[in-house]
Amino acid sequence: MNDGLDREGLKLFEAAGIETDCNRKDTTALIKQVRDFDALIVRSATAVTREIIESGVQGRLKIVGRAGVGTDNIDVAAATENGVVVKSAPYGNTNAAAELALTLMLTVSRKVVPGHDSLIRGVWRKKGFDGSELSGKTLGILGCGRIGQRLSELVVVFNMNVIGYDPVVVSGSKIRYVSKEEVLSNADYVSVNSSGKEIVIGRNELFLMKPTAYLINTARGRNVDEKALYKALKAGSLAGAGIDVYEDEPAEEGAEFRSKLRELECVVMTPHLGASTVEAQQKTSTEIAQVIIDYLVHGNFSSAVNVGENIELEERLFYPLFIFHMDKPGMFAKIDNVLADYGVNIRENPSRQIGDGYAIAVYLVHQKIEQEILNELNKIAGVIRAET
Repeated sequence: MNDGLDREGLKLFEAAGIETDCNRKDTTALIKQVRDFDALIVRSATAVTREIIESGVQGRLKIVGRAGVGTDNIDVAAATENGVVVKSAPYGNTNAAAELALTLMLTVSRKVVPGHDSLIRGVWRKKGFDGSELSGKTLGILGCGRIGQRLSELVVVFNMNVIGYDPVVVSGSKIRYVSKEEVLSNADYVSVNSSGKEIVIGRNELFLMKPTAYLINTARGRNVDEKALYKALKAGSLAGAGIDVYEDEPAEEGAEFRSKLRELECVVMTPHLGASTVEAQQKTSTEIAQVIIDYLVHGNFSSAVNVGENIELEERLFYPLFIFHMDKPGMFAKIDNVLADYGVNIRENPSRQIGDGYAIAVYLVHQKIEQEILNELNKIAGVIRAET
């Protein structure tokens, strides 16, 4: 756990008999030590590079877990090439992120921050702080996944009209799905809740928005062109913005934060606080702990982002054997023959394709796999790595 983990998640590892190390390691130390661990869990602070992954597979590394919704800070391609499963915990911070988006909507439209700053300076000032209400307005959501859906539920009490754009339409949603252009041109508040890395709001999109509209971004910094946003706000072609994520975020606590958006009174900024609630930290820690345990102990691929379709396995008494191999005919037969020669009884062997031409098989067996058996398995042509 290189970025720490809430105590509730650590309790699950303890109950499963899995030892944990929560000491923070810089990149150099992590590269040296990662091979000693079966799993690496990070949040947003640690970048899991190709070098870290390639060092890890020289030892015991089987899985990288992201305690959160995105995997931008993990080199998923390198993990895939090296037969390392990548899992995330996408559900724990859903409500926290949606509530922050709503908080930014309220704060920026009621000019809470400049009013607060005026009083902190000892100046009683009301002029220029006339705001706008959410009630009766239109909220446009770009990216109608878990967080977008939750936000649509939260604004019901404000009697807001909710429209949204997403390639995937969720049935029974409170969101009325329209085109992206319709969202931008009709919404009084546009909330970016997308999951991709590409620019969602750029110069052309800002041009479509009402001059009285507010932009909210709690998704990813790269989803919004900050230079274009600054120009639009400076020119008065947009009423304001509430921003939690940025194109360039400092890597360390206490580091200098640079952004031209700091100059603007019509902008409310928070330092990537979407998941920063006590409740979200607890939920996310238990979620990522469970998906890591499910893989290491039960061979369960659920919540993996770089393998094929997931399955659920019943809990049984067995030992997991992890085999990263070429995805070609005859591999299972060769592996099975070695296990049979050593009298190893196979209960199940869930397998998933990973990358182009490779697969991971998790053999669930009744006997503990000794080093002699691993040596024979690793001699098989087409087996990249076999380990327990």
